[in-house]
Order: sequence, then C-alpha cells, then structure tokens
Amino acid sequence: MTEQNKPSGWKHKLHEIIYEADTPAGKFFDIVLFALIILSVILVMLESVDHIDKEHHKILLTLEWGITIFFTLEYIARVISIKKPFKYIFSFYGIIDFISTIPLYLSYILAGSQVLLAVRAFRLLRVFRILKLVKFIGEASQLQSALKASRTKIAVFIYVVLILSVILGTLMYLIEGDDAGFTSIPTSIYWTIVTLTTVGYGDIAPQTPLGQFLATVIMILGYGIIAVPTGIVTAEFSRSSKNVKDGGHMVHVNTQACPNCSAEGHRDDATHCYNCGHSL
Repeated sequence: MTEQNKPSGWKHKLHEIIYEADTPAGKFFDIVLFALIILSVILVMLESVDHIDKEHHKILLTLEWGITIFFTLEYIARVISIKKPFKYIFSFYGIIDFISTIPLYLSYILAGSQVLLAVRAFRLLRVFRILKLVKFIGEASQLQSALKASRTKIAVFIYVVLILSVILGTLMYLIEGDDAGFTSIPTSIYWTIVTLTTVGYGDIAPQTPLGQFLATVIMILGYGIIAVPTGIVTAEFSRSSKNVKDGGHMVHVNTQACPNCSAEGHRDDATHCYNCGHSL
C-alpha cells in the first residue's frame, strides 16, 4: 500500500492498534489485553473463595476496577475507531465485550441486601472475558470456517444419533423394566445417551443377560459415534487454510481489519477491502 493511498488520522491509528496484530503497537496491545483477561478471570475465581475474598477483598476489588476501566475504554475505542460501529456492537465479540464489562457497574447500581445473589451472578458474568481470548488464536477463524462448512453434516449426524437413542432406549425399557431402574422411556433414553457417549454414570445398569448384551453393543457403537463428528470437522479443517491460492501461488492473509466494515482476512498486498472497497 502506498503512503498516498493509506488512510490517516487518529481514528485510523487507533484502529490499527486495536483491531490489527501485524504492527508492533497492535501486538503490544494484544499482549496487554491477553494478560488482563487472564488476570480478570483469576480474580473472579479468587473472589468465589470465601476466605480469600474476606482477607483480600479490597485488593481484589481495586484490581478489578482497574481492569474494568481498561476494558470500558477499550470497548469505547473499538466503537469510535470504525465507521460502522453497529457492526461491532452487535457482532459476537461486541456483545461479549459489553457483557463482560458491565457486571461491576451493575453490582453498584443494584445495591441492597435483597439482590445480593443477583449481584453476585452479574459479577460472575466477567468470566465471559475468557471468550475474548479466541481472537488471539490465529487458527480460530480457520476452525470456525471448518465448523461452519460441516454444520449440515454434523446436524444430520446428531439427528441420526437421537433417533438411534430413542430406538435403543425403548428396547432397553422393554427388556429391563422398572426393577433395573428403567422406569420410563425418557429415563432409558437418558441411559442410552450416557452410554453412547462413554460417560457411564452408573446410576442405572442393566441386570438381565439380554440387557447387558444390548448395553455392550451400545458401548462399542459409542466409540464409532464419537469418531464421526471429529472426522467430519478434521476433513473440513484440512481443506481450509489461512493461505489462499492466487494463480497457483500461495498468498498470505494477514490480521488487518477494514476500518469501514470490520471485514478481516485481507491479503498482505491488498490496498482496499475485498468486502466494501474501502481503503485499508
């Protein structure tokens, strides 16, 4: 990108720091953000331990206020640094950023002993900040694309598993009955799903030889069922790549986000957004 085509201004510089990780400033911002998210989640966990919260409540609260103010400023900066702020505000990460920022403020707005439990629940929403970590994983978008491409196959597979669970659960209900704990078809379906997923709580178990034989078949079937969705996603994941082909050559895609529409995944040599045509 030439200097004359490159957008200028403080909003553009702010956008580069916050939304992109290919510049030194952007990398430093991401590292700081990453560390604060981890620290925030640790603080939430520590606050849930009564004796730690009683002994160090002021320190924990002070740290959390500092982190909350930082994330509030980050949220505001993300909104004002793009030309279409509502695209960010109502995006997945925009909603997560908002939800994970407001709990501490809500805990002071909803004051009073009668709402202490609700306040505690609101403050626990801060743990949603951990979802922001996905942005730091380069392969996250690739995995997202793989899951999106395989969603139909997985949906059909789950549908088949549910049908199979109903049939096998009904059979087990007919074979075992109330004496073995299979008191109803829904209970038997619950046992079938638990067995198919190889969880095996052990709260219900077949007693008759025929029931035990059917349980063995379901257990063996469970190993194959677990492997199917894994194979589907893996196949789609191997097809997708962060590099795209252009005329037989591999072209690297960077982390640059469009300041107009927030579209990501631009080529290194791109001067304009592939989605809206805005200058990068």
